[in-house]
This record gives sequence, structure tokens and C-alpha cells, in this order.
Amino acid sequence: MGLGGFPTLGLAEARKLAQRWRKVAAEGRDPVKEREAEARAARREDISLSVITADAFEARKAELKGDGKAGRWLSPLERHVLPKLGKVPVTDLDQRDIRDTLAPIWHTKAETASKAMSRLSIVMKHAAALGLDVDLQATDKAKALLGKSRHVRKNIPAMNWRDVPEFYASLEEPTLTHLALRLLILTGVRSTPLREIRLDQIDDDVWTIPADVVKGRKGATEPFRVPLSREARRIIDLARPHTRNGFLFPNTRRGVISDMTLSRHMERRGLEARPHGFRTSLRTWLAEATDAPHEVAETMIGHVVDGSVVRAYRRTDYLEPRQALVECWAAYVTGGAGQVVQLTSTSK
Repeated sequence: MGLGGFPTLGLAEARKLAQRWRKVAAEGRDPVKEREAEARAARREDISLSVITADAFEARKAELKGDGKAGRWLSPLERHVLPKLGKVPVTDLDQRDIRDTLAPIWHTKAETASKAMSRLSIVMKHAAALGLDVDLQATDKAKALLGKSRHVRKNIPAMNWRDVPEFYASLEEPTLTHLALRLLILTGVRSTPLREIRLDQIDDDVWTIPADVVKGRKGATEPFRVPLSREARRIIDLARPHTRNGFLFPNTRRGVISDMTLSRHMERRGLEARPHGFRTSLRTWLAEATDAPHEVAETMIGHVVDGSVVRAYRRTDYLEPRQALVECWAAYVTGGAGQVVQLTSTSK
């Protein structure tokens, strides 16, 4: 047990402290834990929910996309919990506090409320790990008090895959919005990695998405390779003149093109479907118009299949069969409405 360093701590004071803590140890108590308890008591205000939340976030940053810089992990708490409970010591929090705080959004903003509850549970566990006397069941009790949410989750509207060629053909202008939507359709990736694509991520017919940008692949520690069809590479070449700071789809001011830019374009066209829905279009086409194996089709849209043990032995991302499939998808998308491509998977 360290007592402190010289010259901050003098010899006489060190001897006095040593004598005190030896006495504590002789009485059968743990001097380290005693000192930690005294320190917590001295900074009682530092165990508020706000402080412990910040500490829990710091501890989890390495697990979050981009070290949590986007703020999505904290935002449900910052918007709906901390304004009311931020100053409350975590040791005083109970299920009634949590219920009263989340009740206004429990049914109207169910997904946000669920995320806030989940994050709060993590914060409480972090507080317990710090040695604080908290009720680890408080969030579960709060859920019981709130009851089952009446909110019915709606899927993001998707365009029928049979209508995609017609829409693709309408994206004829060499603008960032049209080019980004075309590449989104061709690759089946999520909006964020598409909008943040950089030229240095592209190597001929393979686009490698960095691990910290990959979403939906829980526990992913490796980049995700996306095969590029000839049409996709043509679109990338058309977008190259727009490149700024390495980004293929930069914003007119700074950063990259926004997700709302793509969504509003489809909205202005009077379409119910949204950009994210093209992943569903591709996945449904794979199921209905090809005989691609399930694991290959799921990998096409970046989904993880099977358990960690199976994946540990099956070390493949099916790049070759996916390359064949994206070429077929591109051929269908650029071939006009009504043309269905049947193929035999090359992965067998």
C-alpha cells in the first residue's frame, strides 16, 4: 500500500500514516478499502450520475465506433436522463426515479427509451465495479413498472427490387447525390461507410471498410471487404473529380455528404422508400432471383452469420462468390426493369 511520494509527503507524516494503517490492518480490516471509502466520502458529489456516466463512457470508448466521437452512445442519456437525474448520487437512484424519467418516452420513443435504459444499466454496473453501493436491479425493476411498450417498430421502407433498375436509370446526373445513391444501390452497404468512403480504401475491385466504421458486425475487429462490380468502379471514377481531403463524397462546406441529402432526394421524388432500404432490395433479389447460399447472401449485406466458434474455423468472407454476385446485380440494375437474372452460385 503506497502512502505517497516525496516531497509531497514528508517523512514524519509518512510514519504517522503508516502507523495508522498498520493499526487498521491489525484489527482485521483492509486498509486499502478503508482509504478508498474515505476518499469516496470526501468527494461525495463526484458519485453523481453525470460523473459516473462520463467515467463509464471513457471506459467503453475503445468498444465504440470511432471511440464514440459521434456521441450516439451518450445521446439517449444526455437528452432524456441526465437533465433530470444527472446530479443525483448513483447510490440514491432507484426504480421509481428511472420510471418517472423515462415514462414520457417509453411508448412514444420506444427505441430511444430502450437505449437509454440499456446505457443506464451499464452505468450502474460500472458504479458497482467502482465499489459503490448501487441497486443493480433498478433498471429491471423500472422496466417492470413501465410495462411493455405499445410502440410497434416499423421497418425502413424499401423499394421492390423489380423497381430498382428504373430508379437507377433516373440517376443520370453526375452529381454527388446521384453518384452516391448509385454506389449505395450497387454495393448494398450502409449509408455511413458509403458516405465516408475514401479513395485510399479502394484497391482495384475491392473496397475495404475499416473495422471502426463497420456496423452490425458485433465484436468485429477486422475490416470488411466489399467487392466492386465494373459498374461500381465506373461510378467511383465519375465521382473522383469531387474528391476532397480523400473523401469521395465530400459536403460542399466540410465533412461528407449527409444522410438526409440522400433521403430528401427520394422524398422529393415522391418515393416512400429510403436509401437504407436498398439493402433489403438487394437481399430480397438474392433470395428470389438467385440460388446464392444463405451465408453468402447475408455476407453480401455485411451481416454476421453463425456463432463465434463456427466463424473461428470458417475464416472466409466469401469474396469470390460475392464478386460474381455483385456483377450479376449490377447487370440486372443497369439492364432495365423487368429483367430477372438467374444464376448458379460459384461458391458450391
